[in-house]
Amino acid sequence: MKAGIVGLPNVGKSTLFNAVTRSRKAEAANYPFCTIDPNVGVVTVPDERLAVLQGIAKTSVVIPAAIEFVDIAGLVEGASKGEGLGNQFLANIREVDAIIHVVRCFVDDDVIHNMGSVDPVRDIEIITTELILADLEMVEKRIEKTAKKARGSDKEAQAELELLQKLLPHLNEGKSANLLEVDDGEAKILKLIQLLSAKPVLFACNVAEDDLADADANPFVEKVAEYVRTHHDAAYVPISAKIEFELIDLDPAEATEFLQDLGVSDSGVSLLIKGTYALLGLQTYFTAGEKEVRAWTIVKGWKAPQAAGVIHTDFEHGFIKAEIVSYDDLSTLGSVAAARDAGKYRLEGKEYVFADGDVALFRFNN
Repeated sequence: MKAGIVGLPNVGKSTLFNAVTRSRKAEAANYPFCTIDPNVGVVTVPDERLAVLQGIAKTSVVIPAAIEFVDIAGLVEGASKGEGLGNQFLANIREVDAIIHVVRCFVDDDVIHNMGSVDPVRDIEIITTELILADLEMVEKRIEKTAKKARGSDKEAQAELELLQKLLPHLNEGKSANLLEVDDGEAKILKLIQLLSAKPVLFACNVAEDDLADADANPFVEKVAEYVRTHHDAAYVPISAKIEFELIDLDPAEATEFLQDLGVSDSGVSLLIKGTYALLGLQTYFTAGEKEVRAWTIVKGWKAPQAAGVIHTDFEHGFIKAEIVSYDDLSTLGSVAAARDAGKYRLEGKEYVFADGDVALFRFNN
């Protein structure tokens, strides 16, 4: 699954992408549209549980979970009408599963802001409006097309048309699609339509170096926090893209010392990556043995055969049982043998819904 990094020009998108992917793949420059083709990077998900499982399994090989980040060029007001290469950028956003919306929460006269001043809520609303306008155009066209099918006995078309007719006035009021109240059936249809404003959003509040230690006291971050409280499928993470970029060339010990000097213990990027993983509706289960410890990414709510299938399709098709112990139980007891003795090691069948942190071994027919 992919998360797209978006925002107005010169808010720190490409710098953040470089920090997140620990690369210099995206060119960072002090002028709009320095990113034209989306840059894609595979990012490992920080997970402290892997080191604990490594110690229990006594292996030297650890493979973390990973997600894709896409750096999308800066949107501008009027993008839905093609302004600033808008059509291309909106098409790129349509291809991602979640949006990381970078908003500028620092003042620096040396870095141009294309709106002339720093106002993160205004910037959020500009981008959100462009997404809604693009969705409106799509919904109007889709109503025309779906109405023809719905005149017959096509029940799927009729259900979609009902949802589209519910969406149209909602979007016309300037409300994003993710704020529309829908039932389970409508939610499935909405996902298939792939509206831009229906995608879950994480706001990355890009603060100055001096503000990172107490970012929530930053007045711009406070405004974003208040905005987030009134919007569904949204969260925020303070981050200093400039600091994170400076950490790229440091080894772990140097990076830790550098952050401590700034009065922070954790990287904003770590929180951003973890937040994005959760935003995408993902969770992790583990396999742990002498060969390797590995984190496997699945969608929340998946049952045991689906979870087995991410290792190999044969595991899903020939699924018999899953041997399961929770990470909490295994880490507390210290070994699989101790977990068995304590009655914490169990067999689960096809209907078992995997929990985050499950440590699994699958039984299957070849």
